Amino acid sequence: MNTETQKIINLIKQEVIPAIGCTEPIAVSLCTAKATELLGEKPEKIELFLSANIIKNAMGVGIPGTGMIGLPIAVALGALIGKSEYQLEVLKECNNEAVENGKKYIDENRIFINLKDTKEKLFIEVHCSAGDKTSCAIIATNHTHYIYLEENGKVLLKEELSGNNDNEEKSDAPVLTLRKVWDFAMETPLDDIRFILETKKLNDSVSKESLKNNFGHQIGRIMNKSTYKGNFFADSTYTHIVSRTAAACDARMAGCSMAVMSNSGSGNQGISATMPIVAYCDDYNCSEEQLIRALTLSHLTVIYIKQSLGRLSALCGCVVAATGSACGLTYLLGGDYNKVEKTVKNMAATLTGMLCDGAKPSCALKVASGVSSAVLCSMLAMEDQGVTKDEGIITDSVDDSIKNMTLIGREGMMTTDELVLHIMTHK
Repeated sequence: MNTETQKIINLIKQEVIPAIGCTEPIAVSLCTAKATELLGEKPEKIELFLSANIIKNAMGVGIPGTGMIGLPIAVALGALIGKSEYQLEVLKECNNEAVENGKKYIDENRIFINLKDTKEKLFIEVHCSAGDKTSCAIIATNHTHYIYLEENGKVLLKEELSGNNDNEEKSDAPVLTLRKVWDFAMETPLDDIRFILETKKLNDSVSKESLKNNFGHQIGRIMNKSTYKGNFFADSTYTHIVSRTAAACDARMAGCSMAVMSNSGSGNQGISATMPIVAYCDDYNCSEEQLIRALTLSHLTVIYIKQSLGRLSALCGCVVAATGSACGLTYLLGGDYNKVEKTVKNMAATLTGMLCDGAKPSCALKVASGVSSAVLCSMLAMEDQGVTKDEGIITDSVDDSIKNMTLIGREGMMTTDELVLHIMTHK
């Protein structure tokens, strides 16, 4: 195996990881758990300083196993039962007793949440104290990346931020292009990428659980109904793709305690990159090789696009994730690299501009819209229909078209992001 192939495999394993609950409040739980561990006992007081995007993505989402939404319970549980070694599964030992203790902890007014004045979109700073003991932990740029640890005034870790936010590529990270993504997905020996099947195992399990229950807005379950006049959602592969993907998001945003496989720090991105591929392969009995290569193509495309967009942005993550699954669908339909290029350009011309207004149950609606567009854009590409350089933000180069899309999300929508947060916090 050559060095670059190994680097790409390592990158996928780093970015495609299990997570329980929405990754923003869970990252806050993780940071709180770490600060508590440094303190060595239950904190008497916890003070947090959070970036605007962390607050936005944690305000309205369910916290797994609690029946509650928002940051206070995520912080309380992080302090009381969280284990930092579990990373984004930090709350997997949550139970009813822990939730009741968490509610009491909140009622005792021990938690203080503040907005951090920072350009970093992903920034979590937690200070814990008990008697004369203090501790501090800071996570930034990545949901599990500590940049500062302090115990009783002694600095254990200190890493300077670059100031370029989380879209800056690490020097040792592979430099990707869409062509390189395609070649890797198509040519890498199956045994080297077979691990990607774990995305199906986790995300499909959550989807099936959701279709049996009434999570969130029940988008996946309602799409499976055929009782409406006109039978809008017939028993078709299209319906299976959208409903099974939305169902997993329904469950996750409502606080389901089952783990999902995330991508680039987002469970919804992991779901949207996985379930359309799984649904199609189930309907058409695709081979294991087709499933593995389609999932790899989908997830690595998402990782590639997120390298220039950043972890958190004003652009909804379903735009990126659905673009990945659209590429996977085109491959499954028999498309070559040229067709995949057309697919990406079609997606960039369709969904660019969909805003993120925080993590919440209605994210499943956006996920449904994203994967619905993925099916259409893939089908158009298979018919050699692709948006051209004369239209909007699309250029001859697919990689430049991607950069235009991410530039709009990263910089062009910054004012939108501020306005959305203002609206959300002043309702």
